[in-house]
Amino acid sequence: MLAGTLAVSLAGLVTGCSAVTGSKASDEITVVGKNFTEQDIMANLVGLMLEKNTDLKVKTKSYLGGTDVCFSAMKSGSADVYVEYTGTGLVNIMGEKVMSDSDAVYQKVKNEFPDKYKIEWLNPIGFNNTYAIAVTQETAKQYNLKTVSDLKAHQGEIVFGTEQEFLDRDDGLKGMKSTYGLNFKDVKAMDPGLKYQALTSGKVQAIDAFTTDGQLAKNNLVLLADDQHFFPPYYAAPIVRSEVLKQHPEVGDVLNKLAGKIDEKQMAELNAEVDIEKKKAGDVAEHWLEEQGLVKK
Repeated sequence: MLAGTLAVSLAGLVTGCSAVTGSKASDEITVVGKNFTEQDIMANLVGLMLEKNTDLKVKTKSYLGGTDVCFSAMKSGSADVYVEYTGTGLVNIMGEKVMSDSDAVYQKVKNEFPDKYKIEWLNPIGFNNTYAIAVTQETAKQYNLKTVSDLKAHQGEIVFGTEQEFLDRDDGLKGMKSTYGLNFKDVKAMDPGLKYQALTSGKVQAIDAFTTDGQLAKNNLVLLADDQHFFPPYYAAPIVRSEVLKQHPEVGDVLNKLAGKIDEKQMAELNAEVDIEKKKAGDVAEHWLEEQGLVKK
């Protein structure tokens, strides 16, 4: 699920995050996460990193709500840290137009958030949770597909499967077809839960996906490179209230150790452990941190 598209009532803030500004001890940190699997894992990663590498008291609240709820909690001071996505920060929070240059997007949110919101962006964790086009290994070999541009030579043979939202978004099928000059044999709209089944059964030859979907790892699918850089960047990075970093600079030092540690494939594998293997997000996060030597066993 693309970060930042979830719209949740701000009323959830009251029940989901009971702490209020000024009620927390200065050595207490509240880490929150949005209401989907990847964010559950990220909240636990951040919480465990701080719990095991600082003297701070850490409270972790996964599934707090959507972007509106989590960011409002940050602004009010009832939350201190969560993992946000650069594209969400730019478009959904700042209200700016979509930009395709990932470095420019990161620098803009990093430079402007402190003045606008008293919130700081730390270094990106590594993965970019954005749209992508997925095909099976067999289809990739059959048509020698490596990039989205490669689809054009075989577009008359390809049925494209997609969820309704991708059809309607500016950064979805309409814009992609225009950018790449594509005209598929057919386009079939379907429930998100049916896309992967349709692809692996051969009913469609390509689908829209998110770059960190757990189903990608489960089915060993191929993501075609966005060689025209059409899809917006949604790089994940911890954001922290400026006041917290001023009082506890160790928070930034510790969390920046996550920088560049997880790519899209690795994040998809972690998501699959929770979504497909039914492991607990906290256990998945702790095991990964131990493997990386970021926390002690």
